[in-house]
Amino acid sequence: MPAKQKIGIVGMGAAGWAFVPAIAGHAAFELAAITEPAADLRETVAKELGVAVYADLPSMLEKAALDAVYIATPTELHPEHVALCCSAKKNVLTEKPMAIRVEQAQAMIVAAEKAGVVLQVGHSHSYDLPIAKMREIVASGALGRARMIHTWNFTDWMARPRRAAELDVAQGGGVTYRQGAHQIDILRLLGGGLVKSVRATTFDWDANRRSIGAHTIFLNFADGTVATAIYNGYGFFPGAELTSGVGEWGDVPKPRAAPKSAAPLSQEEELAAKRKRARNAIPANAPHQPHFGLTMVSCERGDIRQSADGLLVYSDKGREEIALSKDTSPRDLVIAEFARAIEGKPVTHTGRWGLANLEVCTAAIESSRTGKEIELKHQVAVAE
Repeated sequence: MPAKQKIGIVGMGAAGWAFVPAIAGHAAFELAAITEPAADLRETVAKELGVAVYADLPSMLEKAALDAVYIATPTELHPEHVALCCSAKKNVLTEKPMAIRVEQAQAMIVAAEKAGVVLQVGHSHSYDLPIAKMREIVASGALGRARMIHTWNFTDWMARPRRAAELDVAQGGGVTYRQGAHQIDILRLLGGGLVKSVRATTFDWDANRRSIGAHTIFLNFADGTVATAIYNGYGFFPGAELTSGVGEWGDVPKPRAAPKSAAPLSQEEELAAKRKRARNAIPANAPHQPHFGLTMVSCERGDIRQSADGLLVYSDKGREEIALSKDTSPRDLVIAEFARAIEGKPVTHTGRWGLANLEVCTAAIESSRTGKEIELKHQVAVAE
């Protein structure tokens, strides 16, 4: 790998802004350019970050001397943007979910392989240090085999400002695609990756905000491990009550008012509110470990769950708390894995791993629609 990989960011929403310090903090990368379609935001980015800013991705690829690109654009744009980067021979890190349909993800993988570039999918919450430590304990066999894995999250996702596409399931919207992608990534990492089948029920119960707003997903792994993902985005129960009062990014969330029925905002009003929220939606520093809901692993000789600052392990030795560093963010670890992939080292979050996560999400939606258990065929194991 060259001393510095010059990297560009496409899209300066919440994810784009959150990755700026992670890129700046890694010795292998230098932020060299940004693509942002909104003119006023381009001015802000250029002033604050001091890099070249372009209105569209083709212009950035043509004019900026880049080695890699981080794609933080809406899901429906990922296939096009990955294809453009592959054609330009740039290594690619794309946001989750990598696409809307399995066929799109397969085409993205083929494009990267033909171009000889890295394609990585940044499901950032499986990089949370408590989840990574859980995986380490499970893989060690110290507590025996993992038999049951559960992750539960309760948020106000449906009440937050949204682009229309974020609520349109046909365009990759709703919580199963947008948030379930994190949950499935976590469960597959902890369970070894090879999901055999999926059964699920999704819910759309707000007549004023039509979309998949909640789900219950049941996974059967090839080795007999089972897992559940429960997500409710309707905002009544504060999920931090499950996680020692700690929020998604390790912060201590302020109490929120119960959601109320209100006249829908115009799309312009939603977009304005979304942009205002994006800049500080993901804090750079937080007092505790990030929690994408509560995750628990039941092994043959013990159980593991997150604590505010690490993990709690319950075994025949009693209750043990493992404190973890707060100096490393999930985005730092995403970027570090991207660097290892570019160096040619084996990593887990490849394009094929992202395809496998997407396959589970699409199977969950199909299972709910048909009432059937869905068998899977694109699963891959965790890279050891």
